[in-house]
Amino acid sequence: MGHDHEQFETARSGNKKALILALIITFSIMLLEFFGGLFTNSLALIADSGHMLSDAVSLLLSLGAIWFAGKAASANKTYGYYRFEIIAAFFNGITLFLMAGFIIYEAVERFNNPPEVMGGWMLAIAGIGLVANILSAWVINRKADVEGNLNMKSAYLHVIGDALGSIGAIVAGVLILLFDWTVADPLISVLVALLILRSAWGVLQNSMHILMEGTPVTVNMAEVKKMLMNIEGVLDVHDLHIWTITSGMDLLTCHLDIEEKAKEQEVLKEAIALISGNCKIEHTTIQIEKPDFDHRELKV
Repeated sequence: MGHDHEQFETARSGNKKALILALIITFSIMLLEFFGGLFTNSLALIADSGHMLSDAVSLLLSLGAIWFAGKAASANKTYGYYRFEIIAAFFNGITLFLMAGFIIYEAVERFNNPPEVMGGWMLAIAGIGLVANILSAWVINRKADVEGNLNMKSAYLHVIGDALGSIGAIVAGVLILLFDWTVADPLISVLVALLILRSAWGVLQNSMHILMEGTPVTVNMAEVKKMLMNIEGVLDVHDLHIWTITSGMDLLTCHLDIEEKAKEQEVLKEAIALISGNCKIEHTTIQIEKPDFDHRELKV
């Protein structure tokens, strides 16, 4: 258990360092793209800088979530503040939706009245932005737990969304330079917004599932019950609940009805070992009950 906690905190430390580096890079390029967008009259650049502003806020929120999660548990917060990471991921998903909506709204306006865009400058600034976004994505993917931590995954998707925005601005810049096709600017912006929406939906679904204390996607409830029922001496499994506090921290509680002659401690040890080995759940609470135990007698 101590070893698992140590690994958990090591991963958290790596997540924190990755977020700080990504935040510095994102904020710097955000300023470049915003003023560059004003200078070149490019919606793609301004939209991407606005997206990067939301990303900078989201990265800061994710960083705050890690700090909150590191606070010790208390008498009225027995699980500590780990759940704040999931709340941050949910909020990040919402900001992605709002930003995509703003980009699409602005693009529709430009379809009707496409302005002159300085394609060359737009291309150069977007190229710098793309390099910075790739660097941020590399830092997070290299140093943070993107696959196992929903908070980090949402932050990573924000950065990937930035990279897509920069790629879109580059494509639009090339089309404007070669063909003077100014409508490419809002068109590419809409395509990028749709890609952002797709990623945002996944983050919202996963974070809402955890906030509603749904069964972890990596765990099959029926298989867990079957596994526990196969323990020698177990008659029934009921009140089985499996949920997630934060990414990488799943919990399980259940009641095991066992035979009169069965040894409680042996059954308990086997159940804990099976859950840990097969489901990777280290936080378990199991109540052992024998045939003469009647819940109705406990009611007042």
